[in-house]
Amino acid sequence: MTAAKTPPPEPAEVQPDAVDAITAQWAAVRPDLETAPMAVYGRIYRIARAMGDRMEKEYARFGIGRGEFDVIATLRRAGDPYTLSPRQLSGTLMLTTGGMTGRLDKLERAGLLRRSPDPNDRRGLRVSLTEEGLRLVDASVSAGLAVQGEVLGAALDPSEVEHLSALLRKLLSAH
Repeated sequence: MTAAKTPPPEPAEVQPDAVDAITAQWAAVRPDLETAPMAVYGRIYRIARAMGDRMEKEYARFGIGRGEFDVIATLRRAGDPYTLSPRQLSGTLMLTTGGMTGRLDKLERAGLLRRSPDPNDRRGLRVSLTEEGLRLVDASVSAGLAVQGEVLGAALDPSEVEHLSALLRKLLSAH
């Protein structure tokens, strides 16, 4: 016997926002337009931008920016020994090799990673987290998740977070 799914809770009353104002303006001048997509994507964009700014401030406490965080977080997620080739990093982060080189140079100068010859390819390099890099990425990812959790928890209950995540996953898969 399967349990019946309970419908998601009704959204709490919220005040109109800037996106509501924009869609209302379009409705006034072009009532023929269906602005629901604009409302959804406008809010996604604004949320991503606002959270990106908050995350940038949080990572700055650790002396890094989002770009540097992305590199050391990618190495951390690779698992012990926290090592990848520059090509693997570039592919994961969707960066050009030039953009990757600049980030690696900065992180290496800061003592957060090291580059060493690839033992399996004389022409290749391996990029590895240092102990300091490992400590910093673990602290910064925890701090960043705490900020994200605070924002979500202030607006949504856990079942709403789960439902929103599922809806966004569904939307993302359509792209």
